[in-house]
Amino acid sequence: MPDLKGKVAIVTGASKGIGAAIAEKLAANGAAVAVNYAKSAKEADALVGRIRNGGGRAIAVQADLSKPAEAEKLFKRTLQEFGRVDVLVNNAGTYEFLPLDGIQEDHFDRLFNLNVKGLLFASKQAAAVFGNNGGGSIINISSVVSTSPKPNGSVYSATTRSCPA
Repeated sequence: MPDLKGKVAIVTGASKGIGAAIAEKLAANGAAVAVNYAKSAKEADALVGRIRNGGGRAIAVQADLSKPAEAEKLFKRTLQEFGRVDVLVNNAGTYEFLPLDGIQEDHFDRLFNLNVKGLLFASKQAAAVFGNNGGGSIINISSVVSTSPKPNGSVYSATTRSCPA
């Protein structure tokens, strides 16, 4: 990974799992990191502590990306703290597998609101900020389900992001 000193990254869904590992790696390579979380404040704060203890710069920002105002809040807070945004890692996502006859509107809405709308709202904010910085990078994390659907995953499969080879 290249030296990211002076760069600022937002990692969505970064309080645990893949998102936390991405945030730690970006910080280890010099980027200041905004650790986004929806509900896991304790885990996000612990991650920020680990990054800071390792000499990095990080903040935790709560935002439900399925809401445009919350995506905007995430970027505003990051800009206030670090002055710029260079990288957005769209990692936030949710899954739930239900048989077709068990799917209700709330299940559909929950998955589409975060997995699709959240990605779009965050990307929209990033594009606006990148235009002021001379460019940036958006990285979308996908799921194996995007290319290899699983039983009872019809709604989730429809929300996964597939990147062309």
